[in-house]
Amino acid sequence: MVRTYLRIAALDAVRPGRPTPARAHLEPLPPGDLATWRALYARIGGPWHWHDRDAWDDARLATYLSDPAVRTWCVEVPDDGQGQAHHDAGLLELCQHPDGSVEIVYLGLHESVSGRGLGAWLVCEAIARGFALGASSVWLHTCTLDGPAALPNYLARGFVIERTETYEATLPG
Repeated sequence: MVRTYLRIAALDAVRPGRPTPARAHLEPLPPGDLATWRALYARIGGPWHWHDRDAWDDARLATYLSDPAVRTWCVEVPDDGQGQAHHDAGLLELCQHPDGSVEIVYLGLHESVSGRGLGAWLVCEAIARGFALGASSVWLHTCTLDGPAALPNYLARGFVIERTETYEATLPG
């Protein structure tokens, strides 16, 4: 696998995507709502092999999510432009770090809303929210297990590759 680390240094470096007909918004997740967080994590991340938090027990997850440096949102699409609503259509998690940066820890959309330009919208929202928290920069990492549009989308929004690393991973059967 190849993991790619990307960073954007300023909000004015963001390049928005094409306008989307879907009217999406981010709904904050209460830190103590572990069931909703776990359901979103599985629903959104399952196809992309998000499993690093599967082993976290409730106490560990609750401690992490209640940290004031961590913020999570659910993507809601009340009307996708085709007359359908999509609740729990995506997940966004940001973490402020002591160095002043904000990490986009998780960012993903459910396949039911793919192809509507929401990926570009969500990346721009994540960046804007990161800088609104006072970030010196916003960063993330992606890997070859992510969707094929992930890395091109990050680059198109203005992220710059800082480094890559190669590693081995064993995927479930």
